[in-house]
Amino acid sequence: MNKQQDEKWMRHALSLANNAEQQGEIPVGAVLIKDGQIIGEGWNQSILQHDPSAHAEMMAIRQAGCVIENYRLIDTTLYVTLEPCPMCAGLLVHSRIRRLVFGASDYKSGAAGSVMNLLQDEKLNHQVEISSGVLAQECGDRLSAFFKRRRAEKKKLKQKKREES
Repeated sequence: MNKQQDEKWMRHALSLANNAEQQGEIPVGAVLIKDGQIIGEGWNQSILQHDPSAHAEMMAIRQAGCVIENYRLIDTTLYVTLEPCPMCAGLLVHSRIRRLVFGASDYKSGAAGSVMNLLQDEKLNHQVEISSGVLAQECGDRLSAFFKRRRAEKKKLKQKKREES
């Protein structure tokens, strides 16, 4: 695939991550492309929807299935700002997504090579092509800034509670 195209769509995924952050969610965005067109997009909404499965990838893939009226998303590419977790990696395999492009690696729960690689396990009936590290610095910085801010907010809350006691 073309590096310029990958960066274009990853920038779109980063813009979707903004939606998550504005809603108090972990800033992860995803966009699913077929024949150069968006067929699904999403961002993390687990907190807002009280749904542990409402990850950016899940939201984009659910939307795409409705758009093309098929649960098989053959010949598609998913762009996501953070390496998918095992749940989302399983979804990519079951959806028959052809290619995954992700930005930041997830060394705690990444299932596209960091902790494990479910997407290319020969025991499974479908393997997904993986391109990693696209705009990795920008994607990683966005997440790091979010968690740094969140930790500072929690620290402030603790201090405030102590002062009120």
